[in-house]
Amino acid sequence: MKVLVASDFCPMLRVESLIKEGASSRVFAGIRPLVESADYSFVNLECPVWDGASSPITKCGPHLRCSEKSVDALRESGFSCVTLANNHIMDYGGSSLLNTLDVLTGKGMEYVGAGRTLEEAGKILYKEIDGATLAVINCCEHEFSIASEMSAGANPIEPTRLFRTIQKAKSKSDYVLVITHGGMEYYPLPTPRMQELCRFFVDAGADAVVNHHQHCYSGYERYKGAPIFYGLGNFCFDSPKRHSPWNEGYMVRLNFGRESASFQLVPFVQCDESPVVRLMEGEEIAKLEEKIKELNGQIEDPSRLKASFDKFAKERGNAYLSVLYPYQNRVLLYLARKHLFPRFLQKRRLVRFLNYMDCESHRDLFSVYMNSFFTDKK
Repeated sequence: MKVLVASDFCPMLRVESLIKEGASSRVFAGIRPLVESADYSFVNLECPVWDGASSPITKCGPHLRCSEKSVDALRESGFSCVTLANNHIMDYGGSSLLNTLDVLTGKGMEYVGAGRTLEEAGKILYKEIDGATLAVINCCEHEFSIASEMSAGANPIEPTRLFRTIQKAKSKSDYVLVITHGGMEYYPLPTPRMQELCRFFVDAGADAVVNHHQHCYSGYERYKGAPIFYGLGNFCFDSPKRHSPWNEGYMVRLNFGRESASFQLVPFVQCDESPVVRLMEGEEIAKLEEKIKELNGQIEDPSRLKASFDKFAKERGNAYLSVLYPYQNRVLLYLARKHLFPRFLQKRRLVRFLNYMDCESHRDLFSVYMNSFFTDKK
């Protein structure tokens, strides 16, 4: 059973223009034969199909969206299924997500990772391929997009519930694939918690784990025979950035067989000089492989992995701490409590603070940074 997994697709700027012009085939021409050669293929739809009526929600970061033509572009390029558990799928609210589900269904495109309720968002996707059954679970970190018991959204990373889901999937299938969306943006390594979580999924019964979200590729490891990929980079996400980690990534070709899953990395460059996804060649591949080898060395060594994240947290932490700068004067505090003085934390800052506390990766960084004040020997 040959399965292909690609990461984040968000049709912006030049790519969006080509799709509007009906020229989306140019974007994926270089990889279409590869996608079509897989028995089943996944790509992460990093935005809702906007219906033109819904309004953006209150959140941190940009509000992303796409048109129905973007779904056509993915289907025509050979992708079988879109993963929807990500931090942007609810950018325009529940009605826009429901519109996305309807559009995908209407165009014959399968999906996993989001739904009208928490129960529906957490449904396992089962696929029968060549006499074997593949079970797919898709989930994401908590970041303004999560479903609840009674409202639409994405399937959250909740380890206890996911343990039961993976166990159920294992009992009803030959292979279990877990696709996650999380990690620190622009940080090319998993946090120690993230590594522990992905390994936990393998302990629960996953045969492979694939993660995306960080806008840069990461390394991988084998844990108890199962491959874990910690970040694929962007798949097709145009930006003013050029010649940077933003523009490089890889897809994963998984071959599920009787023994542990074998795999192949498929390196590519996306939206660089041209708004296309093209396969890497020669020296480009060699440089990426060397970088991944370096990342893998850190992933394999818990002490190095922790040291790298501690350093990253200290470099980024002050931006997190800025939302907490409070009044220290007792008179100003008294006036604020009596609503006689402007509230220091305005709504925009409160939303940022909520994101830092609610999202697992942001919480990791904030915790490490705050603890450094008490553990540094300076």
